Amino acid sequence: MSGHPAAANGTRAGARALTPVAVVSLLLLMTAQDAAAAQLKVLAGSAIEPAMAVLVPQFEQASGHRIVFDSDGAIGAMTERVRRGEAADVVIVSGAQIDLLQNEGKVIPGSRADIAKVGVGLFVRKGAPKPDISSVDAFRRTMLAAQSIGWNDPAAGAPVSLYLIGLLERLGIADAMKPKTTAFKQRSERFAAVARGDVEIGFNQISEIIAAPGVDLVGPLPAPIQNHTLFAGGIAAASKEQDAAKTLLRFLSSPAAQATWKAKGFEAP
Repeated sequence: MSGHPAAANGTRAGARALTPVAVVSLLLLMTAQDAAAAQLKVLAGSAIEPAMAVLVPQFEQASGHRIVFDSDGAIGAMTERVRRGEAADVVIVSGAQIDLLQNEGKVIPGSRADIAKVGVGLFVRKGAPKPDISSVDAFRRTMLAAQSIGWNDPAAGAPVSLYLIGLLERLGIADAMKPKTTAFKQRSERFAAVARGDVEIGFNQISEIIAAPGVDLVGPLPAPIQNHTLFAGGIAAASKEQDAAKTLLRFLSSPAAQATWKAKGFEAP
């Protein structure tokens, strides 16, 4: 999906599913037709890909604007791209990272819009037995019994991996889990390795798990140890399409969009 207009991803069917109520809501969100259609470049963490595949065509249909959606990386990596000066109009990363970018002058102060949050889930190869994670104790036992686990490379700023490293330490099992843990250097391996059976249990954000082929979601982490990532958007300070960028953020954080976020594994912010 990286660097290509969202329409090229075969997701225009999402636009056809737009309900009359959603159309009205969208049109009310549009700034008066006071500007020519804009092209907006959006840099975002990969977890929002499934929802954006539906929402971007809806927004394009209602507004006339075009979106180039680049989510080729964890939110930490995308934040660093903005900090290094990469051109963009809208940035969608974690709330904390939007605040950081605002403080550094990379995102316009006051432009932050909280969009949706997503929790951490476990997944296994499709059809494989699902381990017990119904409680913190059950999760701990499942981890110790697992032959192998895997997550995205924490060096790339993957929020799930960074959280899990600390969680296993708090549960007192970090040393036991280190020999069993694979950090996936390539994004293509994060689900493929589990789907092949090379890794028994994988971790990722729930929105990405439910959209991935070849794997089954076991469930979210138990509530006492769950961790949510709040996705928030901001307008890049160097954007030349700030009015259109504001309209996009208003739509993505609107009640009209929440049904799609929920269907893709997210919760209200």
